Amino acid sequence: MPYYYDATWLLLLPALALSLYAQFKVTSTYKKYAEVQAASGIAANDMARQLLDYNGLEDVPVEMVAGSLTDHYDPRSRVLRLSQTTYSSRSVAALGVAAHEAGHAMQHGENYGPLKLRSLMAPVAQVGSSASWILILIGILLNAMNLVGLGILFFTAAVAFQLVTLPVEFNASSRALAALEGGGFLTREETDQTAQVLRAAALTYVAAALTGLLQLLRLIVIFGGRRE
Repeated sequence: MPYYYDATWLLLLPALALSLYAQFKVTSTYKKYAEVQAASGIAANDMARQLLDYNGLEDVPVEMVAGSLTDHYDPRSRVLRLSQTTYSSRSVAALGVAAHEAGHAMQHGENYGPLKLRSLMAPVAQVGSSASWILILIGILLNAMNLVGLGILFFTAAVAFQLVTLPVEFNASSRALAALEGGGFLTREETDQTAQVLRAAALTYVAAALTGLLQLLRLIVIFGGRRE
């Protein structure tokens, strides 16, 4: 039976379904609560600045970046960047997103273990995600199972990176919710609404990890019993 003809792709169906649901969930939930203004009336960038200062991160600037939901914390430059739609917004969704990214800055400032591990794994994972399929394809074409095995090894590194990402993201969200309510930026009801936004966002990471795991399983099923 040719390599390209197999039914193992069925293994990916659960991950595909979860990915589609996660994308729908994060888009619809964010849109819903982006229209709900926080009673505190504080803008996301000002709130992020206060959280950073309170946690001794006065040297971490808060900058605006183009796009929507392009918010991120850059550990290399030690900069928290908020998207145009988040930066000056006073919605409970925007405050949640900004606080989540501030949570990553807090993790960095505290040398949070999983974040350090993810940073160490990032270069290998980046190479692995791109090189793995090239090696596997070349191995198939040349009937060189050692190259296929190397490709699977690279892909395993990329999957491991996705798994390590999960506790990093969950922890950042937990920090965000605690800081938002504890700092008086959100009421209890608003915190529950923000939690829905952050849970929806976290689901996308879960879907990505599940996709990677099932794809890895598929590769092992296809090539695990083959030898040179």
